[in-house]
Amino acid sequence: MRQEIEAAWDNRELLKEKATIQAIETVIEDLDKGLLRVAEPGENGEWIVNEWVKKAVVMYFPIRQMETIEVGPFEFHDKMALKRNYKELGVRVVPHAIARYGAFVAPGVIMMPSYINIGAYVDSGTMVDTWATVGSCAQVGKNVHLSGGVGIGGVLEPLQAAPVIIEDDAFIGSRCIVVEGVRVGKQAVLGANVVLTKSTKIIDVTGPEPIEHRGYVPERSVVIPGTYTKEFPAGSYQVPCALIIGQRKASTDLKTSLNDALREHNVAV
Repeated sequence: MRQEIEAAWDNRELLKEKATIQAIETVIEDLDKGLLRVAEPGENGEWIVNEWVKKAVVMYFPIRQMETIEVGPFEFHDKMALKRNYKELGVRVVPHAIARYGAFVAPGVIMMPSYINIGAYVDSGTMVDTWATVGSCAQVGKNVHLSGGVGIGGVLEPLQAAPVIIEDDAFIGSRCIVVEGVRVGKQAVLGANVVLTKSTKIIDVTGPEPIEHRGYVPERSVVIPGTYTKEFPAGSYQVPCALIIGQRKASTDLKTSLNDALREHNVAV
């Protein structure tokens, strides 16, 4: 399949060929079943991006035709089918939650009225709360809580760009935005309204000197929105950042340590 995908990426005329279409459709089906992933954990905690799989997702759009999808009184007009058979998959889906075909949603996931896009991977035990969105190719681990209105960004191009990654047992507070391939480490806690882009300063202020991170929230960090002063030609202004104000305790039960972290640091969720 990979050879077919790579060849078609370089020569789009091949998208008319039956073998190419079949290869692309097989990749999307494998993504839907969780047999393939756009990104997967490698050694030493690093993540590997499977660019050829992203190429298949991008090329799936032009080989699809627009069609009308009717669900009771609701009507949609799109190229992508919706995910189906949630009972057999062991997924709880509350109206009006939607996942596109080609997104993997593991058994035990709860989807409140929310949206999961093609290529995404949402692992078992995760809650996708009301009006939360999981963008294309985003990777969400086990037992994650995406609170109300959370926006997890998607990425298709550039191909080498890593998707947003939310690792196991993380808690993402209400109205948080995580985009541009930011990775949130295991058991981390983001308080309400934290906005993380690739260029956002993530500053650990728990010690005598600030320690700055970009694009990565260390494991078990408790994070809140913050600002810092930046000089511009027109003067000094406050620029958004994120502040690490503590650590989620590893010595206690995860649920208890989460409550402790929020209570101890007075973090809104």
